[in-house]
Amino acid sequence: MTGPAPAQEWWNAAELAEAGLPDLPETVRAVQLMAEREAWARHPGKARRRKGRGGGFEYHWSILPLRARMRLSAGLVAAPADKPGTGAAWERYAAAGDKARAEAGARLGAIAEVELLEGAGLTRSAAVREVARKLGRSEKSLWNYLGLVEGVARADRLAYLIDGRAVRRAPTQRGDIAPDFLALVRSDWLRLSQPSLTSCYDRAVRVWTSERRNSTVPPLHQVRRWLKASVSAPTEIYLRKGEEALRRLYPAQVRSKAFMVPLECVQGDYHKFDVFVSWPGYDKPVRPQMMVWSDVYSGKLLAWRLSPTANSHTVQLVTGDLIRTYGIPQSVLIDNGREFAAKAMTGGTPTRFRFKITDEDIPGLLPLLGVDIHWATPYSGQSKPIERAFRDLCDRVAKHPAFDGAYTGNKPEAKPEDYGTRAIPLDEFRLVLEEELAHHNARPGRRSEVAMGRSFNEVFNEGYAKATIKRATDEQLRLWLLRAEGVRAKTGNGALKLYDTEYWSEWMYRIAGEKVVARFDADDLTAGLEVYNLAGHYLGHAACTEAAKFFDVEAARDHARKRGAWAKAQKAEAKAARELSAAEVAARVRAASGLAADEPLPEAQVHQLATPHKAAPKRQRRAQSAEEIEHLAEIEARVMRLEEHRARPVDPVDEDPAAVFARACALERARDEGEALTQAQADWLADYQQSSDFRAQLRMARHFGAQE
Repeated sequence: MTGPAPAQEWWNAAELAEAGLPDLPETVRAVQLMAEREAWARHPGKARRRKGRGGGFEYHWSILPLRARMRLSAGLVAAPADKPGTGAAWERYAAAGDKARAEAGARLGAIAEVELLEGAGLTRSAAVREVARKLGRSEKSLWNYLGLVEGVARADRLAYLIDGRAVRRAPTQRGDIAPDFLALVRSDWLRLSQPSLTSCYDRAVRVWTSERRNSTVPPLHQVRRWLKASVSAPTEIYLRKGEEALRRLYPAQVRSKAFMVPLECVQGDYHKFDVFVSWPGYDKPVRPQMMVWSDVYSGKLLAWRLSPTANSHTVQLVTGDLIRTYGIPQSVLIDNGREFAAKAMTGGTPTRFRFKITDEDIPGLLPLLGVDIHWATPYSGQSKPIERAFRDLCDRVAKHPAFDGAYTGNKPEAKPEDYGTRAIPLDEFRLVLEEELAHHNARPGRRSEVAMGRSFNEVFNEGYAKATIKRATDEQLRLWLLRAEGVRAKTGNGALKLYDTEYWSEWMYRIAGEKVVARFDADDLTAGLEVYNLAGHYLGHAACTEAAKFFDVEAARDHARKRGAWAKAQKAEAKAARELSAAEVAARVRAASGLAADEPLPEAQVHQLATPHKAAPKRQRRAQSAEEIEHLAEIEARVMRLEEHRARPVDPVDEDPAAVFARACALERARDEGEALTQAQADWLADYQQSSDFRAQLRMARHFGAQE
């Protein structure tokens, strides 16, 4: 008796060697030799062919030595997994190719026929023999198929019938390639200099053979497959091509314009044409640059100007053209280039990320009009749809037949054979450009989500007729003109001269000789100037005065007629400005002078004696008369009494200046009414009236009245 049967009854040589059972060898080869020596395969029902790849035999547990059977019967040995789990089986099925999947389906069909014959009454052996004859397969193969699906649910049989040889082992799971060698190749290959795999492999072989002389080196094709399987495409691109290439690998964002309206957002940018143009004022031909505003919703190019270089002044003028023609946009999409992020355009915007931002920044022209500013990612064509229009212009304008010989190529190594043989005059280039831009907007067959086969003009016009458009005032339109500060007007008539062009209007005599600020359009100097004073107040418009031919009689007559009309208007204005005659003004002046002569002269309250200069001549003394001697004696006596008054104790009543002044006033009234004062009272009153306290109290009484 060996006890109950174990969970696993059939074991192959590898499983027995790994289980470590008593009285059994611990290596696969030793187990196979023991089975051959004891003829396990000859015992009926104790051995069977092993299923799956590799073949061999499986042995029933009852043929094993006694102690091994006892260990298995006691359940002390965990049975290895005989079949992969359902999830693993289906993973193997998914990893297999189409050919292996077709073979698994054929195997499943053969098993179904065997089971069908069994159901009809045949034994399994007879059924297997009949199906093998019909399908041209060996009976052994059919028995193997049946063994593979033994105990497996019908729904999962297809996954278990996949030939294991069809599922190739991943290169990263190969155990015959040294990981250190592969790491050496990978570290050398994943560099921004982008070395070839062959050179990295050769260097790794040289290092590997010098460090480990007897080690095997995998062939190059295995290393290439291993790198492809172990290094992802994003990792390869980032380490070999850089961060920008990695960013481009990610799919671009798809943004819908279906719910927008015209002028809800306009995008602006500069485009440099690949054409040589003769620009006035430049010795050498230049490649002109076009500043353009385009409507994001429709794609129409709205306003543009040419300039030899990218600058904020042109951006300012083109923005003025846009607002003057179409209205004020709700928002703009621009990058933070110097020409767009200049403080004159976007000053005060917190996310400009260009130049220093301070709280004292003067608001730029766009924030002043309430336009929202969206900053696009620099050097990112996907962020601005206008780049798609520029691609069309590169083909339809730069390569126009009218510019043959002036094309420069789009990069230095792409110069044509006729490079630099011709330069197009600016007027001719501008004429062709205007024509091509008009065709660009009017060309039908546009495939955007809002065009649907229509042209940009049709899409824009349809939406513009329904949209709410905000118009700019005259003062707002003048903000886009360029500034010329400190321009001095002529002394005589106040005319201004700018860029050898003279400007004058009838009102300008008021600024004769003064410095003013002039706003102008650099591309159209004949449009006139908008004049402001230095404080920023608008004065008026100055028209351009064109020079006439020397013998042009009609121009002279027209000039004389305008001068006469101007002089007549100024005379009428002067007559209306003088409302009173000179005689009326003189009479009113005389009347005002007579009233002022009758006013009395006020009495001085304080007198100061003039101190004679030390260099002044001395006055000679003369003999004093008896009256003078008596007057001097009286003054000396009064001074003595004042000294005695200061020396004796002060009466508490006399401490109050108001009480002392009231006492003096009472003595004065008594004296004026004829009462006789004592000598002491008279002396005290005379002394007090000479003091500063008396004069101060007297002035207060006159101004504020006597205090009770």
